[in-house]
Amino acid sequence: MTNVERFFERYETDPVLREKVENALAAYPGSLELRESVVEHVLLPVAAEEGLPFTVQELRAYETRKKLQNRKEDVPIEENEPLEDPPSYWLLESGWEWDITEVCQREALIRDIESRQKN
Repeated sequence: MTNVERFFERYETDPVLREKVENALAAYPGSLELRESVVEHVLLPVAAEEGLPFTVQELRAYETRKKLQNRKEDVPIEENEPLEDPPSYWLLESGWEWDITEVCQREALIRDIESRQKN
C-alpha cells in the first residue's frame, strides 16, 4: 500500500485529520482553482506531518486508478433508488487528466524492479 493510499484511508475515517486538512485549506492564501499549487501547499505538507509523504505525481496516479476503478457503465437508475455521491478528487475533477498508459508503464517498471530485488 502506498503512502497516498494510506493517507486517504486515514482521511476517510479520521475526523481530526480531515479537520487538519480543512484548516490548512482555509488558511491557503492562493487561488483554489490552481489545484496543483493547492495540493503542494495544503495536502502534501499535512501528509508529510502525518508521516505519509507523497508527491503530486503519485497523487495523480492514485486518483487516476481510483477513477478507473469507480467508472461504471451506464446503468439505468430505478425509481426511488438513492444516488451515490461521486468520488471526489484533488486534481482530476479540476481539469487534470492522466494518460493511463504512463501510469501502467510506471507500475510495471516498479514491479520489475521489486522482483529483481527479491531475486
